[in-house]
Amino acid sequence: MTGLVRVVALPVVSLVLVVGVLAVQLLNGGGTYEPLRPPDACAERPVTSRADGIDGLAERLVLLAVADAACTLGVSREALTLELAQRAEVSDSEVAALRDGLLAAVRQMTDDGSLPPASALVDEALDQAELNGVLEFAIRALPDSLIDSALTTDDVLIRTIEQLDVRSLLADLDSPAELDRQVEAAITEAVKDALLDRLRNLL
Repeated sequence: MTGLVRVVALPVVSLVLVVGVLAVQLLNGGGTYEPLRPPDACAERPVTSRADGIDGLAERLVLLAVADAACTLGVSREALTLELAQRAEVSDSEVAALRDGLLAAVRQMTDDGSLPPASALVDEALDQAELNGVLEFAIRALPDSLIDSALTTDDVLIRTIEQLDVRSLLADLDSPAELDRQVEAAITEAVKDALLDRLRNLL
């Protein structure tokens, strides 16, 4: 009798457990099979960078800019990056939206105080530049207060963005992930060049 009870009880217990799991799933929305919607590009989300220095600055700038561009164009960030990677030619509205997004990102970072002072970026720019020793020494000897009073990070970024060939960057994408990498790399190099150019004028 005990063996018969065990044989009957095991399937019943299993059935109860399965029903319990299904009930929990249904109570938590498991009854719908709609795919998850991508986040709203217009919703404010915290954006952090994995890198430091100029690379980190460019990374955060691009993340904010692409979200702003997607919001302007009325699509999700994911849809915009996918669309740009699949087309050989970008539209004027997409170019304008990304450039405006980059400028809006500079304003946002200026307002929230997350832009580092220009003096904090000088050593990194010099480390990766090929300057003669005397010029490099002279620039490194400049006081931070002089550098920061003569040039501001937001001004350097705005000038960089205004001179950036956004159309060429967008036309050269191989995958959605390339959008961030290409624009970040271009901004990083342009910021370093702009910093060094402006610093030479201080001497």
